[in-house]
Formats: sequence, C-alpha cells, structure tokens
Amino acid sequence: MDNGAFSISGGLVTGIGGLPNRSARDAVRTSLRLLELPAIPALPRRSPAEGAVAQAMVGMQGITVGQYGSISVDPSAVDPLAPVVTDLAHDAFVGFRTFLNMAPEVRPDLRAVKWQFIGPVTFGLALVRAGVPASEAFESAVRGVRTRIDDLLDAVAAALPGVRQVVFLEEPALAEMMDPGFPLPPDIAIDLVSGALAAVEPRAVAGLHVCGFADVPSQLAAGPAIVSMPVHSDVLQSAGYLVRFMERGGFVAWGAVSTNGPIATTAERAWRELNGIWTELVDRGADPMLLRRQSVITPECGLAAHTPAVAERVLRLAAEVGGRVRDQASAERWVLGA
Repeated sequence: MDNGAFSISGGLVTGIGGLPNRSARDAVRTSLRLLELPAIPALPRRSPAEGAVAQAMVGMQGITVGQYGSISVDPSAVDPLAPVVTDLAHDAFVGFRTFLNMAPEVRPDLRAVKWQFIGPVTFGLALVRAGVPASEAFESAVRGVRTRIDDLLDAVAAALPGVRQVVFLEEPALAEMMDPGFPLPPDIAIDLVSGALAAVEPRAVAGLHVCGFADVPSQLAAGPAIVSMPVHSDVLQSAGYLVRFMERGGFVAWGAVSTNGPIATTAERAWRELNGIWTELVDRGADPMLLRRQSVITPECGLAAHTPAVAERVLRLAAEVGGRVRDQASAERWVLGA
C-alpha cells in the first residue's frame, strides 16, 4: 500500500457516507473543519441525484438521471461494453466538485482526503431491480464502478496534486449476503468486491464499508486495506480473523459513534463501548498497541438522515474518541519506553 508522505495513524478520524446539508459549501466546510482526514461529502438531501445509486448511473448507456434524481432505465439499451461518461458538471457531483474547489483555500496543508463510491454488488442489485438481466447488470456494475472510480481519482489528483486518497467502497448489500435467497453466491459477491478494491489499490488506500453487520471473514477476504466495523459484540465472533488482519498491516475503521436512535451528547458511551470491544479482543489475542495504532474512528453509518447540527455533533464526538485513542496510544508508548 503506497501512502506516499501520508500515513494512517491510530485515532485518525474521518466520515462515512453522506451529510445532510442542502448547501454544498456548508457541508465541505464542516468536513474540512472537523475531520483530520476530510471526507468528500455526498449530499442526497440537497439532490436525490447525489444518492449512491443515482450517482453511479449518471453517464451509463440506457439510463437517464434527471436533474432532481429521477431515474429512467431502458433495460434493453444497457450495454456492459458501452463507455461510461463521468460528467462532474452534473448535479450528481455537486458535493464532490465543491470540495475540490474549496479545499485548497480552506485547508492549504491538506495531505489526504477520503471519499466513497457504491460497490459493484450493491450497484448490480440496483440494476437488477430496475429490470436489467442479472448477467448484464453485474457486468455493467463492475465496469461502471471501476471506470467511475478511476475518473474520480483523476479528478482529485488534478485538483489536489500531491494529496493522497482513501477510497471506500460502500456495500450495504453485503449485510444480507449470507441470507437465504441472496441473488449471488457469497464467493461471487466477494470476488466482485475484491476486483473493485484491486482497481483502487495502485492509486489509493482501498477501504470497505458495510452499513450494518456483515460476515467479517468474507469482508476481509475481499482484500481491503481498511475494513469498517461497527462497535458491536458480534465482531468478537470473528476476533481471530481481525487479529490476523491487523497483524498483516490492515486497519479497522471503528464505527464508534452510533447514528441510530437518540444521538449522544457526550463521547463517554462511545468511548466505553469501544474500550469494551477492545478489551475482549485483547483477551482473544489482540496486541493492545496494535489495536490503537491501526484503528480509524468514524461514525457508525452515514449522516444524511439527520440534521446538519446533529451531523456536526456526531463528527465532533468521533473526533473526541479519536483524540482519546491517540492519547492512550501515546501513554502506552511512554510507559513502554518507546
């Protein structure tokens, strides 16, 4: 994993998913101000065209995405071999291009950015639901995701030269991968995700996020450099897999701040629950220093369903948890004489 001058450090804080702002400039300011690793925002409440599926469909043959996110699909015209056109001037990319325009002025010292894009399994299922035959849907999804990610990597590199990129595939469909009736065998689904991650790796740090709990060994088998995990006891069932993943240099992005139900006003509960999971992982063989050194802190899922004020609170709580991780890691290094 080539990170250049940028390296991921324990307690690094970034965002997951979208933000709820209707003003792209406000959303970008929030990300640049509150996140150590700023996340390029998607703004589906500003426009449905910025929703993950609509954004991926823009520029695909046989699919029309209207100004306000309306989607029209002609299944007979969808062609997996047709060119995919990335038009950053489209309404689907307002948050993306606003970030690229504002970042050099607001954060002239910016070293790295994070952004996300829908993964091929979730996108392929969306095309199937739109009437595209499954074989063509998943082939189109794989090609479309790879092409679009490559184009967006180019856009970031051109606007922010020298800034490293962290790219997460968003694959909420993987939360149902082990359910009876899932339309793809698990090994095929993981192969599709693995191929998309492999396309990211030569140019960026590749991450995988599933909003919800998905089979941990399968996620790790896809080969991400960073895997997103909710702070939940179910993670402990796969403790051995996570320990080996970190021992090989992998990072875990802990969804430490809950985004469901009432939102906390302090970081105490998030910090207590994260420490509880870590204590259990140490009991199962994890190196406590490795846990802290190779942990990224995020909200549990995206924030588009909340108000801007609540979203900002969640990001501040995540930043506080990340600060505690760094402080604890520094204290342990001092005690060990490192």
